[in-house]
Amino acid sequence: MTEHKYSLAKKGKHICPACGKKRFVLYIDNETGEPLNSAVGKCDRVDNCAHHYTPRQYFKDNNISPEKKATLAPIPNPTPPLLPTFHDAKLLKQSMKHYEQNNFAMWLVDIVGEAIASKAIERYFVGTSKYSGGATVFWQVDMKYKIRAGKVIVFKDDGHRNQNIMPPVQWIHKLIEIPSFNLFQCFFGEHLLKDTTKPIAIVESEKTAILASVCFPDTIWLASGGSGGINIDKCRCLQGRNVILYPDAKTPDKEGKTLFDKWSEKAKELKKICKVDVSSLIENNATEEERKKGYDLADYLETMLRKGQIKLPDPQPTQTPQPENKSITEPIIGQPKQLVEEVLPVKKETVNFEEDVLELERFFSTATLPTVPIKLNAWTTINDARLFVDNSLTCLRAHYTNKAYLPYLKHLQDFKRYFQK
Repeated sequence: MTEHKYSLAKKGKHICPACGKKRFVLYIDNETGEPLNSAVGKCDRVDNCAHHYTPRQYFKDNNISPEKKATLAPIPNPTPPLLPTFHDAKLLKQSMKHYEQNNFAMWLVDIVGEAIASKAIERYFVGTSKYSGGATVFWQVDMKYKIRAGKVIVFKDDGHRNQNIMPPVQWIHKLIEIPSFNLFQCFFGEHLLKDTTKPIAIVESEKTAILASVCFPDTIWLASGGSGGINIDKCRCLQGRNVILYPDAKTPDKEGKTLFDKWSEKAKELKKICKVDVSSLIENNATEEERKKGYDLADYLETMLRKGQIKLPDPQPTQTPQPENKSITEPIIGQPKQLVEEVLPVKKETVNFEEDVLELERFFSTATLPTVPIKLNAWTTINDARLFVDNSLTCLRAHYTNKAYLPYLKHLQDFKRYFQK
C-alpha cells in the first residue's frame, strides 16, 4: 500500500480562508508531523464550503519541487471572514434557454406539460450548460436577488442523475475557472421568500423542490442541496416563518440514524429562528427497497402524476423578478464574453422527426387495435387505443420539429413495439 508524504491532520481545526469558519484541517508532513503550509488543507463543511487546497496544487502554484522541503509558514492569527462572490446576472439570463438539450427540463415537460414546466423553470431560475452535452444549472439566488452559485447536475432522460458522470455535482465557477471565487451557498429557491404569505417546505434536492411546487403551489418549496445542507447560518432567512422539513428515505447510518433522525435534531436547533416541524410521511411509509434507493418526495409525486392521481392547477403567469447587476455589491470576477462562451451550448440543436411520424401513420393505418385497456409500462395504461393513436399522431404532425414533443413520439413508438412483440 502506498504511503503518502502528506495527509490531513487527525486533530486541530483552523479558520477556513474561504468561509471564515473554524473548520479547516491542515495537511501535515507524515515524517515530521508539521503542517505543510497554513493555506494547504481542506474545509470539512462539505455541503456549504468544500474548499480544498491540496499539496500538489500548492507545489504547482509556488513552483516548488515536492522532493524539496517546503518552507513552513507560521499559523496566522484568525482573519476576518471572506465576503461571498456573486455571479453576473447576464450569465444566469443567458443560460435560461436551450432546454431541448436539457434532460431535466424535458423530463419535467413529459410529466406536467410544457406550459407548467416552463413557468416552474422560469420561477426557479433553471438554466442549461453545455457541460456533458447539456447539463442542468440550478442557480442559487438569495433574498436580495444576488446570485451566489450555479450548481450543475447531469440528468438522464428519465429524470434521475447520471451516476456515470464524475464528480456528480459541478459548479459554474469551477467549470469556467473564475479565480478566487468565494462560495457561500443559500437555499435553492430562497429568492421566493419575498412572498411572506405562504408556509415553507424544505426538501433535499432541487428537482424535488420544483416538482413539489407544481403540485402544491400554495407552499414555497426550497432545496437544501444536500443531506447536510441545513444549518443555522443558511436558515437565517427563515426568521419568524412556518417551516416543515421533508427528509428523504434513507437506510440508517453506522449510528443507526436515518435522515429523518438527523433532520429532527436540526429542527431543534432551528426553533430559535422559526416554527419548524419534520414530516414523517416518507419515513413511516417507505419500504426497505425504497430506502435503499434513497426515495424522496419527487419519486412518489412522479408516480402519482403519471397515474393521474394529482390534478395540476392551471399555469399562472410567473411574477419572479429578474436579478439585477446593480444589486451586486461585490466585484464581478471574469469577463462576460468568456462566461457565455464557456457555459452556453455553441449551437442550438434542431430536430425533424417527420419521417418517424409518417412511418407510424403507415403502421397504425393497417393495425387492428385492441378494445381493452393496455398496460404499456409501469406508469402508463391506455384505455382507448384508437383515441390514443389518433390524438398522438395529430399532435406529432403539428410539431414534428419541436423537441419538446419527442416524449409523445417515444410513447407511440413504445406502443408500436408492444404490437410487434
